Amino acid sequence: MPSPGPLTIATADPAALADTGRGEDLHAFVRAILPLHRSITGDGLRATLHEIGERVPLAIREVPTGTRLLDWTAPMEWAVHEAWLAAPDGTRLVDLRRDGSLAVVQYSRPVRLTAPLRDLRRHLHTLPERPAAIPYRTAYAGDTWGLCLPDERLRDAKERFGEDASFEVVIESRLFDGALTYGECVLPGDSTDEILISAHACHPALANDNCSALAVATALAGEVMVRRRRRFTWRFLFAPATVGAVAWLAANRNPTVRAGLVLANLGDPGGLVYQRSRRGTLGQPALIDRAVSIALRGRVDVRPFEPTGYDERQFCSPGFDLPVGRLTRTPHGEYAEYHTSDDDLSLVTPAALAASLDAIRDIADVIEGDRRYRSLAPFGEPHLRPRGLSDAAPDDRAAMLWVLNLADGHHSLIDSAERSELPFHTIRRAAERLLEAGLLEPLD
Repeated sequence: MPSPGPLTIATADPAALADTGRGEDLHAFVRAILPLHRSITGDGLRATLHEIGERVPLAIREVPTGTRLLDWTAPMEWAVHEAWLAAPDGTRLVDLRRDGSLAVVQYSRPVRLTAPLRDLRRHLHTLPERPAAIPYRTAYAGDTWGLCLPDERLRDAKERFGEDASFEVVIESRLFDGALTYGECVLPGDSTDEILISAHACHPALANDNCSALAVATALAGEVMVRRRRRFTWRFLFAPATVGAVAWLAANRNPTVRAGLVLANLGDPGGLVYQRSRRGTLGQPALIDRAVSIALRGRVDVRPFEPTGYDERQFCSPGFDLPVGRLTRTPHGEYAEYHTSDDDLSLVTPAALAASLDAIRDIADVIEGDRRYRSLAPFGEPHLRPRGLSDAAPDDRAAMLWVLNLADGHHSLIDSAERSELPFHTIRRAAERLLEAGLLEPLD
């Protein structure tokens, strides 16, 4: 098993978390981390994790370059200091310092040359269908380089100077033996069984994908941290996409994950979309699939598992087959701004961020609140009036009868909520009243 590397702890002040659930605070956090020059490795990723560690206790793990990670290898670290393309008159069509980290293809090797525009064209990436936007491109696996710029700027330069004119390219970057970095916040509970919340932390200058999920996951960790009691251990993973999740799995070959969520794209105004776990798609619904369906009944589009997308495909790979689903608003590739500079602060709204946090909080409440009970009066329907329970509202009375009838030691409150189609909080409230009345005993 590879070593996860040295460990540091950032201590969060619980008092500073009081307002993190508000949409404006979530939006402010997105705004704070958006300009950081993130990639799958490097100081921009570390700076992002530092910002998270200012809000919740975060263990920062460094996996040295070359470490074997299942079928992968920890990559070399990459840093870029300057990147630009200049026209013959010195005008810079794109500049890393001005246009942000999308201006350079991630993991570009260093280059300094002057050449005709026609010879440079294969290294220049634009989006003709969104002429004012800068695309997001990567070259993690190849020894190449590239710059990204608005198509309208490139067209204008071509018209003014022609394809035979010489343009200057400078990319000051370096690849070196360093480390792959990820962070995790672990909040122990009564059980060592874990609830895993994962958000990738490597995408540069994209507000929805994935600064929004980093903000929501951090806020949820803050709320879980200050709960008086946690039934499960909660683990929040902030890691670069794909290789970060693989690194965590390589260091945790037998994880005790009871339920998990990969979070992404939680700030756009689209509706909530949930992709079920692999286990819940191929067989019986897993705890996370059932919890999402109950908590978000009537406000989520549920889809089957697919082996594409984000890090759920790592957690759900057949050797691990963890019960992990994915929650988004508009999924990747289904909104026009995806992987472009138009995925900016105007796309991400405080209201959507707050509603996303509310939704995940509701899911967490179902997972934490589910219990199995045994009825202490199983022969015939118990008489509620002598126990002061007959004055309950109709839904509350129905909930009590469902809980009592399914309190056979085999069924849980989730079963009652599914079959009764009542809100989970109504079912849980009924169970608490029945427990106080001496009609139930908890089994777990």
